[in-house]
Amino acid sequence: MAIDPCNTAARPAASTRWLAAVLRRIITLVGALLIVGCATSPTGRSQFIAVSDAQMNQLGATSFEQMKRSDKLSRDAGKRSTAQCVVDALRAVLPPDAQRTAWEVQVFEDANPNAFALPGGKMGVNTGMWTVAKTQDELAAVMAHEVAHVLSRHAAERVSQQMAAGVALEAAQAYSGSRTSPENTRLLMGALGLGAQLGVMLPFSRVHETEADLVGQRIMAEAGFDPAGAVRLWQGMIGASTGGRPPQILSTHPDPQNRIAALQARVPQLQPVAAQARANGRRPACRM
Repeated sequence: MAIDPCNTAARPAASTRWLAAVLRRIITLVGALLIVGCATSPTGRSQFIAVSDAQMNQLGATSFEQMKRSDKLSRDAGKRSTAQCVVDALRAVLPPDAQRTAWEVQVFEDANPNAFALPGGKMGVNTGMWTVAKTQDELAAVMAHEVAHVLSRHAAERVSQQMAAGVALEAAQAYSGSRTSPENTRLLMGALGLGAQLGVMLPFSRVHETEADLVGQRIMAEAGFDPAGAVRLWQGMIGASTGGRPPQILSTHPDPQNRIAALQARVPQLQPVAAQARANGRRPACRM
């Protein structure tokens, strides 16, 4: 059972009176935090965010530095140049604050086709992505998707949810004491979504992934890339999984066929956006 703390119209439907009492106590204890933390995503979705952008940017920067020290960076100057070219084109159409961010892009020597972006303008692309993304538009699709996670503050949202859940669990334990049964614990954990782990490098929820698809595909079109590149990218991802271990990204994202259908449905709407961008001089030329 999912609870949206920022939706004042929602009321948790507890399956037991015990759970209802616990949830009422939780809401009382964290009410002030919830009021402060309500925000809205770029798509208009209600969000609970109780950490500052500065805190998340610091976490992103620290994580990225650790990765650069522990993981192997690619020496392929061509791939690094291409990745930088794509992110520069995307950055030019981002909101002013994101445009002012000094986006750092690194290419990691890793055969798994994947990419990520962290708060504070830190982006990584694996060399394996070039085995799937054959054109600049396809590479832009995955990079714009990751940038969209940052713009939508998905990492901050997840961290905030887990912070609130941690407070809620402590409150529930204090309230129930020795009366906590395994079944009650499972009910509580299900109500609060405590199965997720805390950390910006872990998979986002499918709601986040779908939202990043929507925002990212528009960003790439506004930058002058072909929005149909997102469709080809995910078709390539499915092809890469045939006869071997599927790319890690497929295990954490929405159903690939449904995703392709949704991306394809938006192409006719976004093609004029891309055409207008190119008419205005936005003509990315990133050599693969």
